[in-house]
Amino acid sequence: MPSHKRQTIFVVLICFLFVFIFSACKAEEIALTPTRIPVTPTVTAEPLPTTTPLVPPSFNPLTGLPVEDASLLDLPALLISISHFPVNARPQAGLSFAPWVFEIYITEGATRFLSTFYGQFPEPENTINGDCIVRGEPFAQTANIIGNRVWLDANGNNTQEVWERGVGGVCVYLFLEDGTLVSQTSTDSNGYYGFNVEAGRYVLVFQKPAWMQFVQKNVGDENQDSDADPVTGQTEAFDVNSALLNLDAGLVLLPDSFPTSELAPAKVGPIRSGRLIYADIAQFFPDSCLIYAFASPEVLDELPKCFFVNHDIQGGGYMLEISEMRRLARESKNGAVDYSSNIFDTVPPAGGVDASKLHVYIAYLNQSAWVYDAASESYWRYVDDADFETAGIVNPETDRLTNRQLQFENVIVLFAEHDVISPTNLDIHLEENRTGYALLFRDGRMYDIFWSTQLSNEEKRTERHKPIKFVNVDDKTLMPLKPGRTWILVVTPDTPVTDQGGGKWFLNFVQPDGAK
Repeated sequence: MPSHKRQTIFVVLICFLFVFIFSACKAEEIALTPTRIPVTPTVTAEPLPTTTPLVPPSFNPLTGLPVEDASLLDLPALLISISHFPVNARPQAGLSFAPWVFEIYITEGATRFLSTFYGQFPEPENTINGDCIVRGEPFAQTANIIGNRVWLDANGNNTQEVWERGVGGVCVYLFLEDGTLVSQTSTDSNGYYGFNVEAGRYVLVFQKPAWMQFVQKNVGDENQDSDADPVTGQTEAFDVNSALLNLDAGLVLLPDSFPTSELAPAKVGPIRSGRLIYADIAQFFPDSCLIYAFASPEVLDELPKCFFVNHDIQGGGYMLEISEMRRLARESKNGAVDYSSNIFDTVPPAGGVDASKLHVYIAYLNQSAWVYDAASESYWRYVDDADFETAGIVNPETDRLTNRQLQFENVIVLFAEHDVISPTNLDIHLEENRTGYALLFRDGRMYDIFWSTQLSNEEKRTERHKPIKFVNVDDKTLMPLKPGRTWILVVTPDTPVTDQGGGKWFLNFVQPDGAK
């Protein structure tokens, strides 16, 4: 067992002993009785109160970021079961639009995704790139990092909104103030770039494609405006003494200049069958619509029945029309929607350990990886081809709707009990009033945390649950996530995550006894 797990278990046992002796924890703390400990004493303390919103009303409480259309926050979430197997289900359509994605083990070496869509509906796009090769290698910080993003100013207001998309393949040149070329790079598929530099005074030049033009520069907030001269693409000279990640360039399309290609179908999926754990996750999101491709009888009896799709379609599964998603969300609304259960902070928490890569070994033909990119401050997702000749070799995973690589700001490994109902059917326990151990990857660091489905006073009073909470192991207050999207990999308590050195970690999934 890794040393960080042993240390965490020791801390948890001491905490439990304290609770047993004194009978209660402070009312402001979240009650924790991790299920991965064999003996779990009864905890009588109340969880952390959540009577006030944890993010502003126009922000998505699952990402901590503002949304383009705040009225969509009044619609309940859609929970869609999306295939990872067979391999021809890939690339999936819509995963990059989901604030949360749960990756679940479904036996026989396979995993499946329950994707939570809330606050924004997916949509296909004509991907717009620049003249250079799209940066395909994650950026590793080795000195003072400068950079950020080239974005498409879709609404033409000269300001970068979080929902506006990046422009990949834009050439970026770094000069000393005297005009000496230092280095050059290009933006990744989501528009991010970066340079490692020593202290000094520099100038950047962005190379705009012929079919685009720069927006006005320096119109307001330094973190949201464009820094490129509209004619030359050059920034003003700037001093570097520490990290500087607000050097952006905004672009707009020239009328009738960009050759459009055929859009991907406006569909999400492929959609596959339901699993028992979906019932637990659906409780996190009152009035949500759970969408899946039928299920075995013992599973079907337990799952909410919002919308079924055809289970017998070739090519990985059924593809759901995005227009149908909108209809289902409207028809599912049955009261106020409040998913504010976690907190967010752009500043990384203190502590943690280096975590530049997490290699996930579910089975020989089911391997994936998350690699930290310091320029975008997110983890890039990679998957294998489920082929015996190339097993363990992972490639960028993209979204079929956008052709962009999946990038998530938070990756959480969540340890939960798995009961075997039959060799191909598992009951994974995330129901109410449980807690357990987890690992949070954010900002290139890994943190020991807890997860909790303990009900707050508000949830008990209203009988409306809120999403699973993520908790600091030290003081049992909420652990801040990085603003952005979160991928949650659910594994068995016996699954080891080992340190391979240099910030690299290896997860070797241990399937429950009796599973096929």
